[in-house]
Amino acid sequence: MSLHLDHVTVRYGATTVLDEVSLTVPDGEIVGLVGESGSGKSTLAKAVVGLAPVHSGSIVLDGQPLRHRGRRRPIQMVFQDPFSSLDPRMTIGESIAEAIPERLSRADRRAEIARLLELVHLDAGRADQLPRQLSGGQRQRVALARALAGRPRLVIADEVTSALDVSVQGAVLNLIREMQRELGLSMLFISHNLAVVRYVASQVAVLEGGRIVEHGATTDVLERPQHDYTRQLLAAVPGGHPIPNKEIRA
Repeated sequence: MSLHLDHVTVRYGATTVLDEVSLTVPDGEIVGLVGESGSGKSTLAKAVVGLAPVHSGSIVLDGQPLRHRGRRRPIQMVFQDPFSSLDPRMTIGESIAEAIPERLSRADRRAEIARLLELVHLDAGRADQLPRQLSGGQRQRVALARALAGRPRLVIADEVTSALDVSVQGAVLNLIREMQRELGLSMLFISHNLAVVRYVASQVAVLEGGRIVEHGATTDVLERPQHDYTRQLLAAVPGGHPIPNKEIRA
């Protein structure tokens, strides 16, 4: 399902955080959004899910205005810190079950939880565990399973690997690519890490000071940047640029 932002502006008082941002996430594709801290990336994500006030412009999903009310929401968000996004008092199964929109029998609900855990490569037995009993990478997989439980038409992933050890980042990225291929997910993937964005995204938009300064096919933007800000981001990548496009190992 395609998402389209048309000249979206977000203001807090006299401060403009997003300034007439236009961006499209095509059906079945992953679009990367990159920029430094404070560039407005998370504000854009919050505007899409209804957590930030849109001063002007429009946000539509498949040509229809987004509705944020109701139990079943067409867009789900996965946050940076998987521990804070899960209730520490609820088991993994309870957290996932809370996001399942339909009223199912206990047996059907447990079967759906098991299916979702297996989808993110976790054993169904994890359903009875608490978040503190899981590693950071496992908790992020649970957060993905919880987002998918709502059967969204689009997922927003906001810095989902930045809080993880480097040793487990690759496994989560491989999982995201696998889910996109198998489920045909549309995703807005937000990150400050250009190597990560290149690995998962077919398109990338560069956000500076609340404005998109460059947008195009990921390979074109990262190998032949046209804007000075994009060049600065690339220059800050360890090892310089261009960023190698190679398989990230789990």
